[in-house]
Amino acid sequence: MANVKLAEPADEAIAVDVDFLLGRGADDDTQQEVFKIGDLSREFGVTLRTLRFYEDRGLLSPQRRGTTRLYSRQDRTRLRLILLAKMLGFSLTEAKQLIEIYHQPGGKRRQLEVALERFQEQHEILHQQKREIEDSIRAMDASIAHVEQTLRDWQN
Repeated sequence: MANVKLAEPADEAIAVDVDFLLGRGADDDTQQEVFKIGDLSREFGVTLRTLRFYEDRGLLSPQRRGTTRLYSRQDRTRLRLILLAKMLGFSLTEAKQLIEIYHQPGGKRRQLEVALERFQEQHEILHQQKREIEDSIRAMDASIAHVEQTLRDWQN
């Protein structure tokens, strides 16, 4: 299983299983209907602050019972999709747009079609960025070698 790092709002890095976020894991058979903030925090390896941040951004909508946040299965699924979108390099705004397609007419199929299109576009963007990073690394290697050589020449 592939693990990746996600940056949280507080720059906290966590390892997340791609298969889990895609919903392909065997551990998604829970019949639980309501989740507390701590439940989701532990399950997804995110901080309470992160979950509150997503709520503030309108990505999650837990019910309130006093000061307790109660998340639905829909919130749990949305969190899974938010984290997947982040892993794939999408902004939270883009993640929200993809998620909200589900609630439009023909939403489930349309969501998958749009997701596939955006994933393919993002795939090309990431490959382009990778090429640019590789070019920058080669330029950095050459620059370091040049500066090191110049310093050695001055020492002699």
